[in-house]
Amino acid sequence: MDQFDTTTRRGVILGAGAGALSLEGAMADSGGEEVFAVRRVQADLVRYEGFGSKASGGPGDEASGDWLAGALQALGFEVERQALQVPFFEAEAVELALGDQSVSVLAQGPVRLTPPGGLSAPLVRLEGEEAQAAARGAIAVVRLPHRRWSTRRSGAIRNAVDAAARSGVGALVLITDGPSGEALALNAEVDAVEPFPILAVGARDGERLSAAAARGEAARLRIEGRAGRRSAYNLVCRLERGAGRRLVVSTPRSGWFGCMGERGGGVAAWLGLARWASRACPLDLTFVATSGHEYENHGGEVFLHSAMAPRPGDTALWVHLGAALAARDWHEVDGRLAPLPSVDPQRFLVARPQLVATLRGAVAGQPGLEAVYDDAAGASGELGEILAAGYPSVFGVLGAHRFHHSPNDDMRCVDAGQVAATGRALLAGVRSLLA
Repeated sequence: MDQFDTTTRRGVILGAGAGALSLEGAMADSGGEEVFAVRRVQADLVRYEGFGSKASGGPGDEASGDWLAGALQALGFEVERQALQVPFFEAEAVELALGDQSVSVLAQGPVRLTPPGGLSAPLVRLEGEEAQAAARGAIAVVRLPHRRWSTRRSGAIRNAVDAAARSGVGALVLITDGPSGEALALNAEVDAVEPFPILAVGARDGERLSAAAARGEAARLRIEGRAGRRSAYNLVCRLERGAGRRLVVSTPRSGWFGCMGERGGGVAAWLGLARWASRACPLDLTFVATSGHEYENHGGEVFLHSAMAPRPGDTALWVHLGAALAARDWHEVDGRLAPLPSVDPQRFLVARPQLVATLRGAVAGQPGLEAVYDDAAGASGELGEILAAGYPSVFGVLGAHRFHHSPNDDMRCVDAGQVAATGRALLAGVRSLLA
């Protein structure tokens, strides 16, 4: 396995070729000026990565929105910023200690701070009624089943939070057992308020923490910093041609950490489709890049329920570019991950039934996407809300790659060649559906 020597703080190896073009991508780059030329996609990915953390309303989110606004203004779009409010946390200390040893943890948003001086309390495993009865004031530990975790709406997480609330715990620690072994951030309702802090630890530290809880050991927890709400914005870009029918393309631009595998492909594809549509699509155009994604699609919901959203009857097609549009795949070997040049197939294309046959032809050979699902299968995230709003002609991509919601979701988790190939396939679908 050709890897560079990069061992993360969670003991997971992320391999060689960060930001490098795949062989397929380099060969496909002969298109030069086409909207999904690989080197152009690579430049967009590098630019997006350079903004750092994309937490809603933070400097990276604001700067990426400004960049996208400038790019679409240059294409002739009129740009508006739609204001919204989101939770935030600026950490000064997030620490969980067992004796003189610390455990790496993430504070889950919306973050609740510990009292001055922190919390010292016994650890308990929150399993069964007897354990729950003994958990009052304690630091409860719950191990989640193995999964690519994303949201607190998941049944296992809701059950754990509800049990912790009934038990009157001082804090809740979730062991987010996922492919990377890392602590994972979880999406939460924008107005979620719990009477206790919620944290995540990865599977490796989770084993040590769970064993300590079984022995009834005590731990010290400190979450200090600034928490509250701040302003963010959706970017809404329109190009009016007087057509009376509209193409809408949406993508979230915010997320936990750098979110390159989660968000980078969608942002690059959004730009590519905007470049194509501005010069080749005769319809009226609305391109939306939302913030607030980490808070259960808050920005998308604000847009959908506002006068800025187009009417369903006027919308010829809505394309949503969700999570893991073209994230890198990985070999899993002895608890370590080694990179592959191929795309993670754990991505889904969901469409209104009348669009399915056309899209299957357009995305044939695209791993994961080629099994196009009609919307009877359901969809999560912003795509689910768009479908529920009654738009008659909709398709979108969503997924969760191996480093989904991980602090290590950086440039190593996305390949420009795969993003370009996916973008070309989606563009082929759009052209066919609008023909």
